Order: sequence, then structure tokens, then C-alpha cells
Amino acid sequence: MSMIETKNDLLKDLMLNGDTDTTSLDVLVDAETKYVRDLRINLKNAINVESLTKKEAYAIALCVAVNEKNEALKKSFTKILEEESTTKEEIAEIYSCASLLAVNNVFYRFRHFMGKESYNTIQARVKMTIMMKPLMGKEFFELMSLVVSAVNGCEMCVKAHEDSLIKMGSNETRIFDAIRIGSVVRGLSVIIN
Repeated sequence: MSMIETKNDLLKDLMLNGDTDTTSLDVLVDAETKYVRDLRINLKNAINVESLTKKEAYAIALCVAVNEKNEALKKSFTKILEEESTTKEEIAEIYSCASLLAVNNVFYRFRHFMGKESYNTIQARVKMTIMMKPLMGKEFFELMSLVVSAVNGCEMCVKAHEDSLIKMGSNETRIFDAIRIGSVVRGLSVIIN
């Protein structure tokens, strides 16, 4: 299979059409790099796992795409989620999760980097009511939060969300699979804008 065919198959997998900017992807195709195949395989391997439903996998993918401000992938994953009977309220919750974690990851990364007890004793005063009773379930909201925190590099947040997930009965395979989706979508967002 040629790299052009692989590119077209990847765009088809993502339900993206000709109006998508593929400039970066075309650089890879023009150079005949095998990484185009890797992108497609990595996405398929990340999404198709037993520990996550298709809806959960694409919800995580959308949350990362929102975090990365990637319009093409947001459009792609939203279309796929709509086919999975995801409601507009659930999609809004995914966007809200990405936004909340943008706040929290900066705030808690600062506390962690500073390492001063004085900053840890000051009340955060960041409203997070969406985390209390999320539509898609508390465990899943924590899972999306963990993935975005990993993408954003907030060690304190990653450890806290992973600890919460384990206490809720989630397992390491599910957590690892979710993180793989986040990493692959982050990489994909560099190539498909």
C-alpha cells in the first residue's frame, strides 16, 4: 500500500474529508516515510482495547483533542462519538473536563514546582462542581482527568487521579490504555491540524 493510500485510509478512519489541513501529513507522505503507517496503526491499537468501550476511547481522544486545540481532531472525534449515541451534554462534559484540567494542571503544577508549604495551605478557590456528579460517571471523569493531566505534565495531578482511580476499583490496564490514547492523540495532533 502506498503512503498516499495510507494517508487516505487514516483520514477515512477519522471521518475527515478534503477540507482538513494535511500539510504536515503530506510532508510525511511526500517523503514516503513509514511513519504514516505507524500513525494509523498506533491510533487503531490505542482505540481498540478491551478495557474501554469505543465510546470511552473516543471520549478520551476528544478530551485530548480539545486540550490540544486541534479543530480537525475535535471534529473527527465528535462525529464518531455522535455515531456512538453520545449526547450533546456528554460532549459538553468532555469539553468541560479539558477546560477544568487546563486550570487545575497549571495551578497544581505551580504548587508542585514551588515546593513551598505556604502555597499548599492557601485555599485553591477553584470551582470544580462538574467533578462531583459527572454525566459519564465519576470513575470515567477521573480517567479523562488523568489522561489530560499526563498530557499537560502535571505530576501532582497525575498521581492524585491515578490514586483516586485505583481506590474506585479501576485497574492498571484500563489506566494504561487510556494514557496510550492520550499519547497517540497528542502525537496525531502534531501531524493533523
